[in-house]
Amino acid sequence: MIIVYTTFSSQEEAEKVMNEILLKKLIACVNFFPIKSLYWWNEKIENSEEVVAIAKTKAENWEKVKSEIKGLHPYEVPCIFKINVEADEEYDSWINRTAEN
Repeated sequence: MIIVYTTFSSQEEAEKVMNEILLKKLIACVNFFPIKSLYWWNEKIENSEEVVAIAKTKAENWEKVKSEIKGLHPYEVPCIFKINVEADEEYDSWINRTAEN
């Protein structure tokens, strides 16, 4: 099982992109959290409010999920990374059944 972590500029944007991926059954579920971000962009430090999306899926879906996010994400260089995780057997089984693509 993996977690796919990505950030967006707003809740609306995050839900729009992740809902598309959820409808394709590439992920089983997604959580959203508001965050404060500081980062270098165009030779200066940016300070912005963002939303983190944390999606859960099976490891085999990583390339498809990454590709979908890249294709739908409005950022020039979106943050997209995977985290390998272990879950209890029942939850892991649900993820694998639900994220069927």
